[in-house]
Amino acid sequence: MNAPDFLAAVQPAASPIPQPSQPLLQLRGVHKRFGPTHALRGVDLDLHAGEVLALIGENGAGKSTLVKTLTGVHAPDEGSLTLGGQPLRFHQAQASQAAGIVAVHQETVMFEALSAAENIFVGRQPTGPGGLVDWRRMNREAQQVLDQVGAGFVATTPVSELSLAQRHLIEIARALSQQARVVILDEPTAALSQQEIRDFYGIVRGLKAQGVAVLFITHKFDEIFAVCDRYVVLRDGATVGQGKVGEATEPDLVHMMAGRAIEQIYPAVPDTVGDVLLSVRGLSHPSEFADVNFDLRRGEILGFYGLVGSGRSEAMLALMGLNPQARGEVTLAGQKLHVRRPTDAIQAGIAYVPEERQRQGGILGMSVLHNFTLAGLAGLARGPWLSHARETRFAQALTARLKVKTASQDTLLSGLSGGNQQKVIIGKWLGLNPRIVILDEPTKGIDVGAKQAVYELIAEMVKEGLSVILVSSELPEVMNLAHRVLVMKRGRVVEAYARPDMDAETIVAAASGLHAAKAGHLHGMDLKEVAATPLPGDKDVLGLTAEPGEEYAA
Repeated sequence: MNAPDFLAAVQPAASPIPQPSQPLLQLRGVHKRFGPTHALRGVDLDLHAGEVLALIGENGAGKSTLVKTLTGVHAPDEGSLTLGGQPLRFHQAQASQAAGIVAVHQETVMFEALSAAENIFVGRQPTGPGGLVDWRRMNREAQQVLDQVGAGFVATTPVSELSLAQRHLIEIARALSQQARVVILDEPTAALSQQEIRDFYGIVRGLKAQGVAVLFITHKFDEIFAVCDRYVVLRDGATVGQGKVGEATEPDLVHMMAGRAIEQIYPAVPDTVGDVLLSVRGLSHPSEFADVNFDLRRGEILGFYGLVGSGRSEAMLALMGLNPQARGEVTLAGQKLHVRRPTDAIQAGIAYVPEERQRQGGILGMSVLHNFTLAGLAGLARGPWLSHARETRFAQALTARLKVKTASQDTLLSGLSGGNQQKVIIGKWLGLNPRIVILDEPTKGIDVGAKQAVYELIAEMVKEGLSVILVSSELPEVMNLAHRVLVMKRGRVVEAYARPDMDAETIVAAASGLHAAKAGHLHGMDLKEVAATPLPGDKDVLGLTAEPGEEYAA
C-alpha cells in the first residue's frame, strides 16, 4: 500500500479536510477551574489541517490543562470546542480518541513484553471467528502504519528491544491507526539524540503533508522554528500571543511567555575564580571517550558542550565512579583521588545531578522531605535511629533556601513542576556541603521561568565558593553561565573557549565537525593530534558524522 492509499485508509471518508480558511479544531473562550485555581482563562485556539501549531508557555501556564481538555480528561467549565465544524464536549478520553484527537506524551507508556503491533492495537485488537484475536491481520495492519512513519523495524519486534525514539514512532503509528485527525505531541524530543530528533522532524512534516493537524508542545525554541508554522502562547492560563513562526523571534516568544526580556533570564556570575581544585588527566574509556583533560577552579563554572553521543555524560559518570572501565588520573585539592564507586566521590565532596531527573535524580513516589534527605540520612540519625525532627528541619531549611514551591514537605515529588523537582534534586546534594557539583542537562524539559530559577541557583553556588561542571546541549546556557567551555566530539575534547572568545557559530561547528578544529593547545596537548587519534572501538554510535553542508541544531 503506497502513501496516498494508506492516507485514504486512515482518514475518515465522511470528513473531508477543511480548507486552510476553516480551522479543523477551534477553541473559543475556554475556561477551566479547579477550586480557587483558574487554570484556563478564556483560551482561544485555531488549528488547521496540514499545519503544525506550537503551543508555548511556562510550566503552570495552562498547557497541560488544555491538552487534558482536548483529550477528554477534563471538561471545560465555559467555552466551546469544535472539530470539523461540529461541536465537541468530551466526558472521557475514549470519546476524544473516537473523534480523532490523539496525544503522544513525552513519557511513553507501553507494555514492554508485548510486540509493537500489540501495543499499537492494545484494547482494540482485530478479531476473527469466535472472537479470537486475528494475529495475522493485526500484524499486517500494524506493519502498514509503522512503514508509513518510517519506523524501519517489524511489527512483531518486542518493545523492550526498541529505543525511546522508536517507541515514539509506535505512539504515532497508534494514532494513525485510530484515524487521528489531530495529533498532540507533548515534548516528544526531550530524551532523543540529535539524529533521532532530525528523524522525528521528518515524521512531523510527514504528518503535516498527510493533512493531519499537529499541536506541538515544546520548550525548545529551535524546534519551534524548525517544524512549526504558527504559534500560540499561554501565560497564566490565558492566550497572550499568537502568529506565524516566520514573523517571530526567540526574544519575542520569551517576552510573551515570561513577561520579561531574554537578557533578564541569566543572572550575573562572578568573573573571578580561584586556584585549581580538580585536575583530570588522561580520562579514557575503551569505547566512549579518550584522553579527557581539564582543570576546574574554585568558584568556576566549567561548561561541557557537545552533541548527544559526544561522551560528555559518560566522562562525568566516570568521575563519579559509575563507569568502572574508565581509567585516568584525578587530583582534588592537590591530593590524588581514587574513585571506585560513587560513595568515594561523594565523600570527597563531589555531587552529581544526572540528566534524567525523574528516573535517576529523584524518586517521584516519595515526598519532598524524603527526597531532600535521601543522600544524607547518616547525618540525620540519633544513634541507630533516624530523627524525623532533624529530617524536617533539614528539608525546611532547603525548601526556604531554594524557594521550592510545594504545598507541604509531604507532597510527592511527582506533584511538583519540573523546575521545582530539579531544585529538590539539586538541594539534596547541597545539603551535604559539596565542593564540586556536576550538573548534567540541569534545565532539560523545563520552561523559561524554571530555567531562570535554576540559573540563579547555579550563580549562588559559585558565589558561595562551590565549583560547577555544567554539561548542556543548550548553547546559550553555557555561553551565558560558564567561565570556560570545553567542546567534545566523538569522545574527545576538541576545543576550549574562555568567555571573551566564545562565539556561537564557532562552538557549534567544533561540536558538529563541520570544520577542522583550530590549532591550539589545552594543558600542553595538541588538539589536532587528539582529534587524529583513533579511539578503540571508534564507531559512528559515539557521535554524529556530518555530510558536507549538513546543519546541526544545537
